Amino acid sequence: MKGFTREEPRFSLCGLNCALCSMHLGGYCPGCGGGPGNQSCVIARCSIDHGGIPFCWECSEYPCSHYEGFDNVDSFIPHRNRTQDIALAKYMGLETYLALLQEKRFILEELLGRYNDGRRKTFFITAVYLLPLEDLRAVMADLGNRAESIQQPAKERALAAVELLKDAANRRGICLKLNKKPTKE
Repeated sequence: MKGFTREEPRFSLCGLNCALCSMHLGGYCPGCGGGPGNQSCVIARCSIDHGGIPFCWECSEYPCSHYEGFDNVDSFIPHRNRTQDIALAKYMGLETYLALLQEKRFILEELLGRYNDGRRKTFFITAVYLLPLEDLRAVMADLGNRAESIQQPAKERALAAVELLKDAANRRGICLKLNKKPTKE
């Protein structure tokens, strides 16, 4: 959005973890208010109208009507944890939260680099986005302990990672499928 900039492009105004977004990872989006390539956004316009607040939670009107129904569907990134992530960032402090995001991004890059068979990018992004860090650490440790997996073809390595991530999600009752918009009939 023209005229909209922010100091922190890894965590958006509305609570999306830009650092874990496929568009951000691929260099197609600089993150919320990060510069050229940033998409038009109603919430960014609202921030400008409210004096350029860096995060919605700092606004006296938060949560406002912009949040109504926003978590009901996902695009290429999950929106479901946005409110929880805002609360966690407020509780932990932004720098500590960003350190958590950085560790999750490292795990995501490892999954994409070692365990992606060319068909798992969205799944890995969704899993890393939604699962707690301790579960992701446990999955990565388990994968690391499987010495034979290094020798396996990419498809088998991918299936092992997917199985462990699904198991971790199931234990927490987390669905790793994106919530798509219903098709109009």
